Amino acid sequence: MRDVAVVGIGIMKWGELWEKSFRDIFTEAALNAMDDAGVDKIDSLIVGCMTGGLFVGQEHVGAIMADYIGQRHIPAAHVESACASGGLAFRQAFIEVASGISDVVMAGGVEKMTDISGDGATYALAAAADQEYEVFHGVTFPGLYAMMARVYMKKYKVTRRQLSAVPYKSHLNGSKNPYAQYPFPIKLEDVENGVKVADPLHILDCSPITDGAAACILTTVESAKKMKKPYIRITGSAMATDTIALHQRESLTTLKSTELAGKRGLKMAGRKISEIDLVEVHDCFSIAEIIVTESLGFFKPGQGATAAASGATALDGKIPVNTSGGLKSKGHPVGATGIGQVVEVVKQLRGEAENGRQIKSNPKVGMTQNMGGSGASAVVHILEVA
Repeated sequence: MRDVAVVGIGIMKWGELWEKSFRDIFTEAALNAMDDAGVDKIDSLIVGCMTGGLFVGQEHVGAIMADYIGQRHIPAAHVESACASGGLAFRQAFIEVASGISDVVMAGGVEKMTDISGDGATYALAAAADQEYEVFHGVTFPGLYAMMARVYMKKYKVTRRQLSAVPYKSHLNGSKNPYAQYPFPIKLEDVENGVKVADPLHILDCSPITDGAAACILTTVESAKKMKKPYIRITGSAMATDTIALHQRESLTTLKSTELAGKRGLKMAGRKISEIDLVEVHDCFSIAEIIVTESLGFFKPGQGATAAASGATALDGKIPVNTSGGLKSKGHPVGATGIGQVVEVVKQLRGEAENGRQIKSNPKVGMTQNMGGSGASAVVHILEVA
């Protein structure tokens, strides 16, 4: 297997982008990545997109995006694993380069979610839940994560204030990210006084509906050296799955797919969790970030919430979590989210994070964790300074 590196990253400002089309936003991010890598040709394209058919009526995403970024006739396809589609696209691009099938591959992600009504977006997103056991009975993702939060808070005696520490920290980080959908800080009281969505989750516990895209260029480490561009090695890539339906899980306070993907990714990289300098995790709801950081092994069960409240996950904390602002502040265009996480970690490892959110401790090893639905799939990557 060949050693693989990221040599180019591209993103565009995420948000409600009604003046831009589905293909416009992907093209903008993709060309930014190609400019960053200094390439005008790629060998193949893999695009993460959860459900372009329901959001904008467009499937066959790989071919249309290859055409509009000036790469007509290359192999191109889109992959789907719910909200982990971007992470899966990155993993497939890694495998393609590592195996020797292609030398220069773009991993992209895109979703255009605000062109339909809120009900329509809820319907599209709920396609990633268990239709017979969950959605048929009226339970969509806010309700599923609310149940996880209820069980977690009761089991570990976690307070509402500790839960609020997660979106408070995410917005503080996101306020410094020029690409974030909601780049402003919030108060702890804002979370607790916001509209209740599904008890105990309020509106600021929930990630938004977002339009956005991101892209990365992957090649071999050997080629990256010849390109004389800064590059970041991909030392670990792993994926795991679990039941879609919550009631079939072993536990509602641990995410087995994340736990397994994390262990597999660390084993491949030859790293321990204590050696990770920063992590971007899938905080689709505040409770998700807490359970994910525990499932990955950063904190013991029941200590993720107290860690967030103590500042251990802040920019200058023991383990900085979601320096980009995470899904909560940066936004959650589902197919693009996993690629956006890689863009942020690469920036931090290159020392290029904007507006004072660069980690001061000179990070060398970063991790991304991208999750589908309520945790039925998870993709983890380890990225390192060469």
